[in-house]
Amino acid sequence: MKNTRINNHNGTQIEQVFLANTPWLRLRGLLGRKRLTNEQGLLISPCNSVHTIGMKYSLDIVYLNNNNKVLKITKNLKPWRSSACRGATQVLELAAGNTENKNIKQGDTLSWQD
Repeated sequence: MKNTRINNHNGTQIEQVFLANTPWLRLRGLLGRKRLTNEQGLLISPCNSVHTIGMKYSLDIVYLNNNNKVLKITKNLKPWRSSACRGATQVLELAAGNTENKNIKQGDTLSWQD
């Protein structure tokens, strides 16, 4: 997986974001991986829905459109659940509670750096 860094308008950064942009990486997602730290995330593209089947921990889910605008945030999605957002083209998975810690809100526009 490729790494990148994500920023938003208030300077919040997530230092290590793994990109899942192939069918295999999107399918696998975070299954079998350790819990994300507050400085990590997984960006899945293209994607407009996620599930936590087989996961051992909860996640915050950030749905983005083609312009990287936050359309919806699902906080603390527990294992064995699913979530979706019409119009989303990408999903950013974060450690549960991290959208609040990083002050990410609906309507924000995120940007990335390689």
